Amino acid sequence: MAAASKALEEVRQLVTADDRRDFEFARRGFIATRKDPVIPRDMGDGPALDLSAYDYLEDEGTDETVNPSLVRQAKILTMHGLFKVMDGIYQVRGFCVSTVTFIDAGEGWIVVDPLTSVEAARAAYELVTEHLGEKPVISVIYSHSHADHYAGVGGVTNAEDVAAGKVSVIAPAGFLKEAVSENIIAGPAMLRRARYQFGLTLKHSCCGEATSGLGPRPSMGTPSLIAPTIDITHTGQELTVGNVKIVFQITPGTEAPAEMNFFLPEFRAVFMAENANLCMHNLLPARGALVRDAKAWADYLTESIRLFAGESDVMFAAHGIPRFGTQEIIGFLMNHRDAYKFLHDQTIRLINTGLTATEIAEVLKLPDVLAKQWYNRGYYGTMSHNAKAIYQRYIGWYDANPANLNPLPPEPAAKRYVEAMGGQETVRARAADAAKAGELRWAATLLNHAVFNDSSDRAAREQLADVYTKLGFEAEAGTWRNIYLTGAQELTEGVANLSPVAPNADVLSAMTTPMLLDIAAVRVNPAKAEGLNFKVNIRLTDRDEKHLVTVENGVLIHEEDIEDGDAGASVTMTRAELVMTLLAGFPVADFLANGGIKAEGDATLYETLAGMIEAPAPNFNIVEP
Repeated sequence: MAAASKALEEVRQLVTADDRRDFEFARRGFIATRKDPVIPRDMGDGPALDLSAYDYLEDEGTDETVNPSLVRQAKILTMHGLFKVMDGIYQVRGFCVSTVTFIDAGEGWIVVDPLTSVEAARAAYELVTEHLGEKPVISVIYSHSHADHYAGVGGVTNAEDVAAGKVSVIAPAGFLKEAVSENIIAGPAMLRRARYQFGLTLKHSCCGEATSGLGPRPSMGTPSLIAPTIDITHTGQELTVGNVKIVFQITPGTEAPAEMNFFLPEFRAVFMAENANLCMHNLLPARGALVRDAKAWADYLTESIRLFAGESDVMFAAHGIPRFGTQEIIGFLMNHRDAYKFLHDQTIRLINTGLTATEIAEVLKLPDVLAKQWYNRGYYGTMSHNAKAIYQRYIGWYDANPANLNPLPPEPAAKRYVEAMGGQETVRARAADAAKAGELRWAATLLNHAVFNDSSDRAAREQLADVYTKLGFEAEAGTWRNIYLTGAQELTEGVANLSPVAPNADVLSAMTTPMLLDIAAVRVNPAKAEGLNFKVNIRLTDRDEKHLVTVENGVLIHEEDIEDGDAGASVTMTRAELVMTLLAGFPVADFLANGGIKAEGDATLYETLAGMIEAPAPNFNIVEP
């Protein structure tokens, strides 16, 4: 515990010496917040969000259970309400993990990044209207393709007004594809892992969730999506919305596959999307995703500095707080850029000396001049897991040690480890000694083997939960805290039996049919497809589409705009009926009987196709076999 205590004491000294500048930036321009802190969901139990959830951060009880640096960060991130950034630019912060910006365009509002849920975005718009007057929304800007920046759009406008041309929706090129595709293939696993990353089953308390380090917990209401009407395709592209001129910078492959910053020359204000934050971001989220490009991220920040920083008096972003003053903005962007560049370059240097991902993560540290900046600290992403992400991007999972080429899976390996160490009781005893000596990571390794050897061993489970809790309490990263505490929760309470989250109608409508068939393909149970070899033509009447689906060798192949005259069956239906029967488990026979699906040839082939596809398990085990 000595090393951990020393690290915590160093953090306490940093917090004590804090110049409070970030707190001043966070409070500047405060106008008001909601009178009722609870925003209910439109459907379902529980609130979409509760603005009072983080009031506990002011209690002294956090001293022993939350890293003081994370407490500092969380206090800044959870300041909630309507803020005046400058004349004509306002933000509602603390209503979600992200912030929403309202830019006065004369005839109406430009809304930037309308949060994660309809309820949260609506509440933000109501707060703006209450204190700034009634004014229509004339445009929505999505800065990038993550749901916390577009899914609340239904709370500030509607598809009818967009279709009528009353409201424009502006987004980076490729937004729609990326917005609906990132979570399609591995979405169920990502959602399960997101419970850990965001602490979604933890209570808001000094022993529970203390933000993700990037923002408060995402609002848990109704998602929506309206397709963009204007694509931003290149840096330097300009638009005038109302009386506001906007100059865009596209930054694909940084924090999101489709992302963009923009500059408002008349305001001397730059919006940095999620490319510059109040923390080190992650290059690979714990929930899972494709690895992000640290070099591209740094290079685009260099371009932002050159294009906009020297002409800006205000910088605002999609998370966190604004920054004020040209030199403050330049210094912030340069230091933030240099952190990602150092992380990238030095990870590669160490790769080329032969170090593995784990070894690099253990030794890589930012220079003091960068590390002392609060906005470079690892609250959301960390040097450790970002270094491993860079290793994965360039080198892959294999560290070149033959012992790690084809290792045993966790459960059989655990049984052999425990046997080799003298049995379950011996492992628990050695883990207890390690924990007492402050070797919590080693204690966790030993006890993980004990649990995977015998998951019914209540003593081992509780012992491991206690170790995870201690690791969570020490963690500076909100994400790491959530992961450890969720692991402890599941060891002692079991896995919460949550219903699977299905894409809503807006998202399904935005998906192409090939995307839907891709989902079907990765849900084929090969045991049910074994020995089958057939083709089905699928015609979708409401979309005037045709698709050929081939099943052979245990795989599903689909081709667009193709029909095969020798196919065993041709089925005609609407897109909704395709979704219901292939992906939602509705019986094909019912649709054939009521005429919703019409079949030529062997109608049972489409039933066979649907029967091969299994829904994923949303509540699979993580901390036990």
